[in-house]
Amino acid sequence: MAGRPRKFDRGAALRTAMELFWEHGYEGTSLTMLTSAMGITPTSLYAAFGSKDALFEEAVTLYNSAASSPMTRLDLSPTRDAIEAMLRRNADAYADTGTPLGCMIVLAATNLGRGHEHVGRLLADLRAQDLAKVTQRIERGIAEGDVPEGVDAPALASYLVTVSQGMALRARDGCTAREAHTVVDAAMTAYDAITAGAGPAI
Repeated sequence: MAGRPRKFDRGAALRTAMELFWEHGYEGTSLTMLTSAMGITPTSLYAAFGSKDALFEEAVTLYNSAASSPMTRLDLSPTRDAIEAMLRRNADAYADTGTPLGCMIVLAATNLGRGHEHVGRLLADLRAQDLAKVTQRIERGIAEGDVPEGVDAPALASYLVTVSQGMALRARDGCTAREAHTVVDAAMTAYDAITAGAGPAI
């Protein structure tokens, strides 16, 4: 008697797709790559996820979930600890060889062809949300008194997010976690100078 067909594990298939998009980008991940890695047919993929675009959006949502988002740790206090914890967590995550290197939100939608602009806008919107979260955290620090009132919160947040996104790109080039942490060291030295009013404006 023939055995039952194996039950389709949608969650596992989504995680597989996420890692493919993370490593190869939206356009670099073909339908054939997806179906082969997920162990399903194109028909089954469309039935489960609707389209490649919809699958990518779900994969991005999974990557950007609270448990794995690069912006976790911002709830810590004081503000300096929250910022440093965020950057150090990212330094470790981006260089983790157990997953694709770098950050999916930063790297998965570059050099998009015509007709895929919406994919780039999706990730740009998420990066803008991350910037807003860091800005809000610094503004909270100003309100709570552990960041001086004269600090330009949007400019400082832009600097910190740029450092984080740069580490994601460097990880793809082989930057180790140890090397990334030296970048965080420098960023925190800059943070201290800026918040103390001793550094030049960004």
